[in-house]
Amino acid sequence: MSEYQVIPPRSGTAFILKKNQSLTVIDIEGEQVADLMCYNLNDTNEYLSSGRTIDYAGKIFLTSGDPFYSNRSNVMFTITGDTVGRHDFLLTPCSSEMFRIIYGDDKPHKGCFGNLCEALEPFGIRSDQVPVTFNVFMNVSVESVTGKITVLPPLSKAGDSLTLVAEMDLLVGLTACSAGMSNNFCFKPIGFRLDP
Repeated sequence: MSEYQVIPPRSGTAFILKKNQSLTVIDIEGEQVADLMCYNLNDTNEYLSSGRTIDYAGKIFLTSGDPFYSNRSNVMFTITGDTVGRHDFLLTPCSSEMFRIIYGDDKPHKGCFGNLCEALEPFGIRSDQVPVTFNVFMNVSVESVTGKITVLPPLSKAGDSLTLVAEMDLLVGLTACSAGMSNNFCFKPIGFRLDP
């Protein structure tokens, strides 16, 4: 595997991904989720839309060959490689409020939401502009009758990856997820690599 950058546990980063560049997200140690959010670099009012992507794909489990759409119905990126095949596009980034409400933490972590806000703020992104993210490697089951969701340990093993190609110039936010349920209650780093 060629060189990659590392996002430390429970933190995040932001960077520019140009049209036709690829981004590979790597689970370095296994069972670690990465929250991914992106915006049109030239107009950040256009952003990744879970609703439109799921609507046009006709499914909630997205993988190789699937395009991801913006709130304006433009393709932002396409998955070109996926060694896991199970990710989530239903749940919002974990946040201090989520840790308080779901986990009962009296000193909650800022979570992926806070990490994304911090990383994207220098690019002019406000917290209200961070919606549902694409949760790479996250394993969520949906009960067929009631629709009840259950967050399960990721299926990803050490070295597993997901690769996407940008269909427009993008501003990307990426985290090493902070939620215990998402990562089998063990926080680890996430790797990523940009290729021309």
